[in-house]
Amino acid sequence: MKRTGLSAFIALLVGALLSPQASAHPHGWIDLSVRVLTDDNGVVNGLHQTWRMDPFYSLLVFEELQQVENANLEQGLDQLGKEIRDNLARQHYMTEVRINNEPQALGEVSEYTAMERDGRLTFMFILPLETPQPLANATLTYQVFDPTYYLEVVHEEDGGQPRDNALVLHGEPDCELAILPADPDPELVMQAALLDKDESGEPGLGRYFAETGRIDCR
Repeated sequence: MKRTGLSAFIALLVGALLSPQASAHPHGWIDLSVRVLTDDNGVVNGLHQTWRMDPFYSLLVFEELQQVENANLEQGLDQLGKEIRDNLARQHYMTEVRINNEPQALGEVSEYTAMERDGRLTFMFILPLETPQPLANATLTYQVFDPTYYLEVVHEEDGGQPRDNALVLHGEPDCELAILPADPDPELVMQAALLDKDESGEPGLGRYFAETGRIDCR
């Protein structure tokens, strides 16, 4: 691989990680945790998301960043974080949020960071709601998914069950929190399994394989 500079490598890497034209069955995964942000009045204003890229992609990132001329790992991660943020912005941050089943408009991400943590590439960001909404007597649900299903997004888990800290809410003790597993139609499962590496599935295929985070404050 010819080293043409950090910017060229970052562009290629982000394209491989989050390309909207990637093949449709998952070739990697992201471990997700979400903290729902509320103010003192129980009004939700955003989701603090932590994504941990799988070990293979993480290893690729760190090895390549270390070989880019005239750049250190910290500089590379800073630029990678910006490129990931910019790419995600074009895909609505791969996140859908609903309150009482009504879709919520999302704001622009301005707080984010990419880092190495325990050998994994970790991307953290705050995704604001365009208009903060009260949680009292309401139900908030969200899904985070790659529309192409190239990358599978799953909440952090132990022993096949979501961790207690995979979904966290502060300030509303009467709310019930749950992470609901995906339940795709068997035909869609077969469709995804049969896709070759050079084939793409229908737009939005990843939605059917997405877990749902739910905060019920009714």
